[in-house]
Amino acid sequence: MEEKKIHIRNSIEYLTLPVILLSLWWFYERTGGINTVSVPKLAKIVETFRIKWQDKSLFAAVYVSIRRVLEGYALAVICGLSLGIMIGLSTHMKRFTDLIIQILKPIPPIAWIPLAILWFGIGEESKVFLIFLGGFFVVLVNVIDGVAATDEHMIEVAKMAQIGKTQYILQVILPSALPSIFTGLRVGLNTCWTCVVAAELVASSSGIGYMISNARNYGRMDIVIMGMFTIGVIGKIMDVILKQIEKRVIVWK
Repeated sequence: MEEKKIHIRNSIEYLTLPVILLSLWWFYERTGGINTVSVPKLAKIVETFRIKWQDKSLFAAVYVSIRRVLEGYALAVICGLSLGIMIGLSTHMKRFTDLIIQILKPIPPIAWIPLAILWFGIGEESKVFLIFLGGFFVVLVNVIDGVAATDEHMIEVAKMAQIGKTQYILQVILPSALPSIFTGLRVGLNTCWTCVVAAELVASSSGIGYMISNARNYGRMDIVIMGMFTIGVIGKIMDVILKQIEKRVIVWK
C-alpha cells in the first residue's frame, strides 16, 4: 500500500510541470494573452495531429527520420566504442588524438552541412553523416572517460592473472566502463535525434525535419509545433528504452 502511495506521489510530481505549462497556454489563449498566429491554439495542434495521423503523413515522416537516426546512431556507436576503447587503453593514443578530438568536438553538425553536401551529395549519405557526427563525439568521450576510470586494483589483478587482451577488455575494462558508456549511448542517441532536423535541411523531401521546415515556409505553426512535440516524445521513448536496457545490463548499478 505504501509503495502504491509513493508511486502515485512520484507520478503527480512528474506530471505537474507539464500540466501547469499546458494550463497556462490554454488560459492565455482563452484570454487573448498570446498571438494565436505565432502560437496556435492547443485544439488546433491536436486537430492537426489527428489529420496528419489519419492520412499517415506523420507516420511516414517519423518512419523516415527514425530510420536515418538509427543508421547514423549505429555508426556513431560502432566507431565511438571501438575508437574510445583504443584511446582509453593507450596513453600514447590519447595524446595522439586528443588535440584533434577537442577541436572537432565543439563544431555543431549543422556547420558541416556544406561539406556534407560536397562529400556525399544530397542523398541519404549526407543526412546519415550529419546524424553520425551528432552522436559520435558524445559516445567517444564517454567511452574514453569510462575506460580511463577503471579501478587500478582490478587492472593489477588482471595483470597478475596474466589474462589475454581480449579477455582483459571483455571481463575487466567493459564492465567497469559500462555506466559511463551507457551515459554516452543515451546522450548520443538524444543528440542524434535532435540532429535529424538539421540533417533533413539538406535538400530533403521527407522526414519530420522536412515537415517542420516546409510548414515554417507556409506559416503553418500548428504543424511546426506538432512536429516539435513529436520529436520530443519519440526522443523520450528512445531514452526510456535505453534506460531499461541499462538496468538489465548493469544489474549492480
